[in-house]
Amino acid sequence: MQRAWSSPATGECRLELVVGDVAAQDTDAIANAANAMLMGGGGVDGAIHRAAGPELLDACREIKRKLAGGVLPAGGAMITPGFQLAAKHVIHCVGPIFEREGAAAPALLARCYREALRLAREHGLASISFPSISTGVYGYPVAEAAGVALDAVLAELREHRRPALVRFALFDAGVFEAYATAAAARIDGA
Repeated sequence: MQRAWSSPATGECRLELVVGDVAAQDTDAIANAANAMLMGGGGVDGAIHRAAGPELLDACREIKRKLAGGVLPAGGAMITPGFQLAAKHVIHCVGPIFEREGAAAPALLARCYREALRLAREHGLASISFPSISTGVYGYPVAEAAGVALDAVLAELREHRRPALVRFALFDAGVFEAYATAAAARIDGA
């Protein structure tokens, strides 16, 4: 199941939605729904660490040494090589824990996507794949997260015209449908 859009509002950039494993995507970078400690974990984070190999954890440890308190705050992002992944880079994004962040959650979630796209541009990357950040154990309702994610990504593409391809690799058909509905409201109706 796949649906892709190309909108004049985003210039030559393309937005894709697919059902799939973000760790298996062949874009220049994949985004990781990381935890603040950058030490791997469950869900998307664990799958990416397993697929990338132990070098990814070593790279994250090196970056942790440079972070205040060894923690990447919610809304933050950093980049590492992809090691054994098809993607050459991993951009680790710390999404908000929905219940804890409350009213600040949408701004923090949007910042994850903006920061990841900024890093992709700074590193000259033409494509990136995102999972649905914060919608697993962090409890962000998928339909709300889809709207925040798409608003942030589309605004960045309209302003910067890069990267050329942004793909959302979504875990299952239900998450895909939430993103497809949000995208249709933002793109098809534009």
